Amino acid sequence: MSGRLEGKVAVVTGGCSGIGLATVRRFVQEGAKVVIGDLNAERGSEVAAELGAGAASYVQVDVTDKEQVDGLFRTAKDTYGSVDIAFNNAGISPPEDDSILDTDLEAWELVQRVNLTSVYLCCKAALPYMLKQRSGSIINTASFVAVLGSATSQISYSASKGGVLSMTRELGVQFARDGVRVNALCPGPVNTPLLQELFAKDTERAARRLVHVPMGRFGEPEEMANAVLFLASDESSFITASTFLVDGGISGAYVTPL
Repeated sequence: MSGRLEGKVAVVTGGCSGIGLATVRRFVQEGAKVVIGDLNAERGSEVAAELGAGAASYVQVDVTDKEQVDGLFRTAKDTYGSVDIAFNNAGISPPEDDSILDTDLEAWELVQRVNLTSVYLCCKAALPYMLKQRSGSIINTASFVAVLGSATSQISYSASKGGVLSMTRELGVQFARDGVRVNALCPGPVNTPLLQELFAKDTERAARRLVHVPMGRFGEPEEMANAVLFLASDESSFITASTFLVDGGISGAYVTPL
């Protein structure tokens, strides 16, 4: 099947790498016009050029800055005529975010701003366009750690993703009768640059996480992009306020056979 997003306009934050990049490419394959929001100007320009000026454009944005976020969604509307899909995906997981006993306030607040406040800002920016046209799909990246305790301590990351999940449910319920759907993508461990960097520094930590995944491997960004595509498309027209787990079974496992 192709053309599942034909005529749609999407905004993707964190669109220069990992899940975001895979989703940008998948959206374009399915006919969407995509505005990529990311801090990496060099990479963003490369990706937009790769996909073609008629299919994608890049906006440098700090997702914790309200004016810049508002400008990102305004660019989508002004350039392509609507805002139909918002994939609010930007996030960080710095090594300074560890056990609550070792994570200082500065690290806590940074992760909260990037992972949670940014999603609030993106939803706040996207919703007026969608409410006016009485249609739209918002997908917020949460995590499997929002629904169960993590085997590796990331206190602020876990808390931020729990906040994303809770906010998504509230928005999904609030705007369901206005034609706007809001869902949370909850990936398991995914083979992205973020995870590679984190676990390259601590192979024991990587092994500890992998042993809990029933499928015995990390997910791939393209597998997450397929899930985002489903939530963005009309195929998921009766799905909102959902916890959409794409985690290799990790959240359903009590123990994992080796």
